[in-house]
Amino acid sequence: MSIFDEEQPKKRREHEIGCDLSLLSADELSSRITLLKQELARLEEERQNKTASRSAAESFFR
Repeated sequence: MSIFDEEQPKKRREHEIGCDLSLLSADELSSRITLLKQELARLEEERQNKTASRSAAESFFR
């Protein structure tokens, strides 16, 4: 059996939407809020990029 046969450990999720929050401390909740705000900013930036690309393509083909 080779070491490559072993499964790679799964990356632990920092936060899962809808998970039970009752066992988390205030610090853990603050950390997750920061993480989610960063992810939201990343999503909004990508949406803006796609919207700009689409607008540029539409104006080019008019």
